[in-house]
Amino acid sequence: MLRVNLLLQRQSFRFLSSQSHDLVVIGGGPAGYFAAIKGAQLGFNTACIEKRGKLGGTCLNVGCIPSKALLNNSLMYDQILNDTQKRGIVVDKKNVNLDFDGLMKYKDKVVSQLTGGVEMLFKKYGVTYYKGDGEFLNENEVVVKPVDGLEGTVKENINLQAKNFVIATGSEVTPFPGITIDEERIVSSTGALSLKEVPKRLAIIGAGIIGLEMGSVYNRLGSEVTVMEYQDKIGSSMDDEVAATMSKVLKKQGFNFKTNAKVVSATRSGDVVDFTVENTKTGKQETLQADVLLVAIGRRPYIQGLGAEKIGLEVDESGRLVIDNQYNTKFPHIKVAGDVTFGPMLAHKAEEEGFAAVELFKTGHGHVNYNNIPSVMYTHPEVAWTGKNEKELKRDDINYKVGKFPFIANSRAKTNMDTEGFVKILIDAETERILGAHIVGPNAGEMIAEACLALEYGASAEDIARVCHAHPTLSEAFKEASMAAYSQPINF
Repeated sequence: MLRVNLLLQRQSFRFLSSQSHDLVVIGGGPAGYFAAIKGAQLGFNTACIEKRGKLGGTCLNVGCIPSKALLNNSLMYDQILNDTQKRGIVVDKKNVNLDFDGLMKYKDKVVSQLTGGVEMLFKKYGVTYYKGDGEFLNENEVVVKPVDGLEGTVKENINLQAKNFVIATGSEVTPFPGITIDEERIVSSTGALSLKEVPKRLAIIGAGIIGLEMGSVYNRLGSEVTVMEYQDKIGSSMDDEVAATMSKVLKKQGFNFKTNAKVVSATRSGDVVDFTVENTKTGKQETLQADVLLVAIGRRPYIQGLGAEKIGLEVDESGRLVIDNQYNTKFPHIKVAGDVTFGPMLAHKAEEEGFAAVELFKTGHGHVNYNNIPSVMYTHPEVAWTGKNEKELKRDDINYKVGKFPFIANSRAKTNMDTEGFVKILIDAETERILGAHIVGPNAGEMIAEACLALEYGASAEDIARVCHAHPTLSEAFKEASMAAYSQPINF
């Protein structure tokens, strides 16, 4: 009976064409397009299936890239309004106007340029690009099906046979039980990137990176921002000292935080959202209103329509595809990379996995250091970290030392009038090797790369401190923090 059902299932697709490739990648996000391009570079006849219609996945289309465009330009607007006079620049605030439509159009332009750039790279390296929905028929075949309303979609079902596959189908917004997202008044991060106007009152469920970044955008543009967080602190993945510092900084900027806050319900009434919040410690409830409610409680793996269950791929309790330490599913020729499997849902982590998975196919060797995956929050000041934090080191009973250096003592930060924050270095107490780095301050997202390099090559704090850093630069704060970890800083 099973054989008959499978035969009927295969016949129902009515394949009108068939293609063969060495490597087929399902998903065109950071994990997928990196895997596809690397595969082509290594000599594989490579194809990539993507049903969004634009390459780049969540990151390029509705995540990292559009949010950074809004963060950068909203910061410029805020600085022109509030930060110029002390710098000796006189601005007539009456003539400084926000073109919100223009802000959004610029964001869309950047997204279009970058997604188009990935498609050009596919052409450059000879990656066959199928716009359509990919589904496994068995462990050696995938069908690409047309997607209704998608420009450029495949015209018919195409049967793809391949020696190797990479599943990189990414993630989607985690829904909030009982709250209906309409992407107008109750929005996900996707809707928050495309609002029609600046809301007077923006309420956010979740004080993680997405919530705090989008809160920063609209706070600068004039919204009254309230953030509800179930935990007792914001930024649950951050070092505790960093999280406490950012809580103070963002409050000073105008954020209103409600921690230990459980959102019980939320309903839209015309152009207003009514929501009820319960304090998890006292049980006290209050009903509030907002013009827009952003649900930012994270993301979940996306495997709908993949046919994973059809070929017996294992899925864990979080909906992630289960793999071994070489990204293999139960089939060694089917590997998985990115948000759809374990680890942090970060674009750069996904890129490294896509790269490594294809290298494993080609050479049997591939590597990602999961102890050295940087995280960045692009608020102002920025926050960045990699390696271990203090709580983790204490949990693992590791003897460590701390070196800190404040940006207020850094000459470049002083000249830039941008002195909020510090660099914090954690080192092994005996070997003085760097174990982690945590930065709150200007350009933290760029500076963390030095920490990543040091961590990857096992540098000690003294190794870092003895490298000549240009003066005056913000990176000198990283050098001074390293000096503080093993000895003493000079300028503090």
